[in-house]
Amino acid sequence: MSKRDYYEVLGVSRDTDEKDLKTAYRKLAMKNHPDRNPDDEAAAERFREATEAYEVLKDSQKRAAYDRMGHAAFENAGAGAGGFGGGFGGGGFSDIFDQMFSEFSRGARGGQADRAGNDLRYDLNVSLEEAFSGVQRDVTVNVAVGCDSCEGSGASDGSHPQTCGTCGGSGRVRAQQGFFAVERTCHACQGMGQVISDPCRSCGGEGRVMQNKVLSVSVPAGVDTGTRIRLSGKGEAGLRGGQPGDLYIFISVDRHPILDRDGADIMCRIPVPMTTAALGGAIEVPTVEGRLARLTIEPGTQSGRRFRMRGKGMPVLRRNTRGDQIVEVQVETPTNLTKKQKDLLTQFADAGDTSPETDSFLKRVRRIWADDS
Repeated sequence: MSKRDYYEVLGVSRDTDEKDLKTAYRKLAMKNHPDRNPDDEAAAERFREATEAYEVLKDSQKRAAYDRMGHAAFENAGAGAGGFGGGFGGGGFSDIFDQMFSEFSRGARGGQADRAGNDLRYDLNVSLEEAFSGVQRDVTVNVAVGCDSCEGSGASDGSHPQTCGTCGGSGRVRAQQGFFAVERTCHACQGMGQVISDPCRSCGGEGRVMQNKVLSVSVPAGVDTGTRIRLSGKGEAGLRGGQPGDLYIFISVDRHPILDRDGADIMCRIPVPMTTAALGGAIEVPTVEGRLARLTIEPGTQSGRRFRMRGKGMPVLRRNTRGDQIVEVQVETPTNLTKKQKDLLTQFADAGDTSPETDSFLKRVRRIWADDS
């Protein structure tokens, strides 16, 4: 089968510069690298083809020869002749490979990193009062813990894990494919670097077993929905003695029947008798502390007016300060009046208008109608 044009392989034009050429190659190489596409022969072939094309076009002399003669420029060229075959003998390709794909090797090494346990999440609901004062709570999580029978080694009593003979304990094996080498997880030890001939019967060789574990969680004052608490080393136990993961407690604060929260501030609506709003006086306001606080209402207070009670809100997480409590007054119209109350209200109304907002509104309405007539 004839080779494809190198420019076509990389998806670039013939006048592309060195920077765009390298960018195009990197995208193709990252996409088709064998470590990302195990057992995919088509991807491996695309990777080989792109690397071959880039190795020629990145070299100005080879590129000039290719532009003049095409693939024929490198046929039957020996390493000593400076042809294509000799281009891979130097450091050019290996340098590119090491630079671009070192993360695959670093991220997939065998040993302790491969045996680390997973992080876990636990959702914890607390009341607004608990979020205000802080609380100590016990939680039960079903988590993998180290096996007591084998002390986490995975081997039965009297035996020990042995170094893998296939990878020499590295957990990785390297295979040469043409002019490049591909490193993969060792199939014999599954990347562990060790093999167990006589596995522990309690854990099946994993070195860990599932168990319900009770943990004490200290919830600090001031937490809000979305606050995350990290318990280091309380996550899933690592495989065969590997490093344990962490446990993350995600807080959700329940809604309160009376009080609403807005960051560090507490909001509440309080019904106030019409007489108190008109004459002024003191009302009792519930607070997040669980006590009633006195709030003075000024004479002539209108419905919807807000009063700020300084320092009566939520504590700010890990800071020695608190928010405020905002009280919105809802003036209540009396119902089920007695005859005497109706008579008194009638006399009050006959005594003259004392509602400035209503009077102002009616004057504006009359003025609009007068302008329209």
